Amino acid sequence: MSVVVVGGSAGIGLEIARYFARAGDDVVLTSRDAGRAEGCAKEVGCRGAAFDLARPDEIGAALSGVERVDHLVLSAIDRDHNSAADYSIERAVRLVTLKLVGYTEVVHALLPKMHPDSSIVIFGGQAMQRPYPGSTTVSTVNGGVVGLVHTLACELAPIRVNGIHPGIVGDSPYWADKPLDAVVARTPIGRLATMDEIRDAVVFLLRNGAVNGVNLAVDGGWTLK
Repeated sequence: MSVVVVGGSAGIGLEIARYFARAGDDVVLTSRDAGRAEGCAKEVGCRGAAFDLARPDEIGAALSGVERVDHLVLSAIDRDHNSAADYSIERAVRLVTLKLVGYTEVVHALLPKMHPDSSIVIFGGQAMQRPYPGSTTVSTVNGGVVGLVHTLACELAPIRVNGIHPGIVGDSPYWADKPLDAVVARTPIGRLATMDEIRDAVVFLLRNGAVNGVNLAVDGGWTLK
């Protein structure tokens, strides 16, 4: 299989790239930083490519060396703290461009390399269901991912397109050392989702041929309480 993981140089994206590389698949992981892309690719045993999703005009050229795409994972994120009361237009435009325009341009650039059995997974997040102070842009963009999944599943058919919306992933590098007892207390399974569980959910969405146009929450039931 040929797998492209956009945002594959850190966190969950890196775990996804490592999983498929260990399985013997042909993996391309991307980072906005060329040195990091090269270093992570060497560590994982795959190929690297570098581009910034917030500069979508550069994406096509950066991905021109990809010959075939069986699975595409769009997992890159940018953490933005923004509110209507204290609004940074620059940060908001960057995040909206990165996730909605940049993600779509990756699909546009790689579509000629796909085939009817190809599949795509797009990362959103549960900030759309559980907003917090400063999540104005994040919550809005993650809601946009839901719409993007729906329209691409119709437009690209029979290529399958699904979304995954994690809550707080307790063992991820960003959250691992933060106080999360209050979040755990509101999660019905009594703990937070792990990176392995998010990765396994991505693999399921990529491989199950009957799952299409789904926006899957993987949060241990966090939004229920």
